[in-house]
Amino acid sequence: MKRAATLSALVCLLAVTAAAPASPDAAGRSGRHQGTLLDSVPKNGVLKVCTTGDYAPFTKLAPADGTYSGVDIEMARDLAKSLDAKPKFVATTWANLTKDVASRRCDIGVGGVSITLPRARQVYFGEPTREDGKTPVVRCADKGEFGAGALEDIDKPGTTVIVNPGGTNEQFARAHIKKATIKLHPENTTIFQEIIDGRADVMMTDASETLYQSKIHPELCSLHPDKPFTFSEKAYATPRGDEEFKEYVDQFVHLAKHDGTYAKYEAEWMK
Repeated sequence: MKRAATLSALVCLLAVTAAAPASPDAAGRSGRHQGTLLDSVPKNGVLKVCTTGDYAPFTKLAPADGTYSGVDIEMARDLAKSLDAKPKFVATTWANLTKDVASRRCDIGVGGVSITLPRARQVYFGEPTREDGKTPVVRCADKGEFGAGALEDIDKPGTTVIVNPGGTNEQFARAHIKKATIKLHPENTTIFQEIIDGRADVMMTDASETLYQSKIHPELCSLHPDKPFTFSEKAYATPRGDEEFKEYVDQFVHLAKHDGTYAKYEAEWMK
């Protein structure tokens, strides 16, 4: 009799447990799996890629025909192909790039995006594609005036340091330049011409950008790009909450960095 009562109680407990709603955590895991881009991108056949188009060698927009090119553009095309999809490039700005990824306006953000903690609060950053940091670029004819390219060689009266406003370049310049003149220039695609034409003397930006600019403009020389003033990393941004898609992008980047694919694209633009 006692055994029968125990079995009856156990049956009731199992019934109640089975009828109970799943835990919020379990429901969340299920929802994330059902909504992962790792499934929806191949199903839809489109990978939406947010990019600014104004930061060669990583992303460059040709106004004439609206096509994009650059290291990260080629990587985005390869990523889409690996997902049985085609890339759809979505124009954005630096102020809105991470917001657009977070709001799912696009599936991924690419184009020389530096990892910062404020940005990391909005999106996931995957495995870094490269290390970078601020370094000077000057007219080759005036290279001797800047010695070893140390900050004290740059920050002196009579030197004009040009920067694009609102980003990490301006932040770095305002934190370290006290004696030289800081000149703001809002157009990224023409800012280096200001140095070539003598309206500015030096710009401190990511080493990767200085290498590219010195390649396409022989008048410009990058100073110590292998030993920049700062440390930063570039990576691709994906929506928070979609761990499965992030892990796939991580694996894609990892393989591209180790099988020579990423190095090949960089060499085409910077060497």
